Amino acid sequence: MKTAHHSKTIPEIAGSRIAILQSKWYREHTDRMVERCIALLLQAKAAKPEVHILPGSLELPIGAKTLALKTPGYEALICFGAVLKGETYHFELVMNECIRGLGSTALKHDIPIISEVLPCTTLDQLIKRSGPDEFNKGIEAAIAAAEIVAWRRLQRTEDKK
Repeated sequence: MKTAHHSKTIPEIAGSRIAILQSKWYREHTDRMVERCIALLLQAKAAKPEVHILPGSLELPIGAKTLALKTPGYEALICFGAVLKGETYHFELVMNECIRGLGSTALKHDIPIISEVLPCTTLDQLIKRSGPDEFNKGIEAAIAAAEIVAWRRLQRTEDKK
């Protein structure tokens, strides 16, 4: 389901360190998502995110684990990629292992990982989710990252009381 997201609702996360991991496949489309994401994170007063380009979506989990272990740490990671369905089961294998790996990494290393690795059956679906409108998945990713970072900061503040 395509959902419109509006940047006016993004919480402020001053100084937050967030990294972006991006698969090199379909970069002409995912670059537009990354650009929108970065613009919104900067609007939320996060530090400028580092962008790491990886060989493909299957490499995103190991990239996320590597960055989760990096000191000083990140408050969130955002992953962008696209996997288009072809004639074989490769599509299902890549998507399943990518999402499983990202979820495992998030829980093991206690770091929010926002996944915008899009499973598309047509190139048109990817184009519609990376366009210049409010349906661009970079918007959704930035808002989700800012919301979880703000929420986790609030939890730490409340724990100190």
